[in-house]
Amino acid sequence: MITTCNHFLIYKHSTSVMKILMVCLGNICRSPLAEGILKHKIKENHLDVVVDSCGFESYHIGCEPDYRSIEVAKSYSIDISNQKARLFDETFFKIYDKILVMDKNNYRMVADRASMPDDLNKVDFIMNVVSPGRDQEIPDPYYGRKQDFVNTFKLLDEATDRIVELIKTKQWQ
Repeated sequence: MITTCNHFLIYKHSTSVMKILMVCLGNICRSPLAEGILKHKIKENHLDVVVDSCGFESYHIGCEPDYRSIEVAKSYSIDISNQKARLFDETFFKIYDKILVMDKNNYRMVADRASMPDDLNKVDFIMNVVSPGRDQEIPDPYYGRKQDFVNTFKLLDEATDRIVELIKTKQWQ
């Protein structure tokens, strides 16, 4: 969907459901992988968490993820083929508890849209859950080979393992 997904109308006012947004540039490579991997782990662990993704480039709106992201995810038994690219919207600061970005450029673009100091408290690099404060980037595999997508998957797999652990141990609110 291009705008805020309908299922967020259900969760928007609930304080018990954690809502996590993954953000990359085009919402076709990294953030769909992050969304798909985390959704898969959330389901496996029976957690009450909503996960979604978006990007900043309008030329992919409504498109499915890059075929290489779909293939790599599928090789790990994760289906991301039904996801559709959408744009980041300032209202997401009100909806999501955590906004996880893939690189410095994404961080800057999200931060530029923050209207309140509390908005920025929700934003972080996804890899900071693994290596706090390092602001490690997830390289964009778009212009690379399939192995670059596999490497991206592995980094996101490590980060999402840690996210699930933090949620399960209630260290991440």
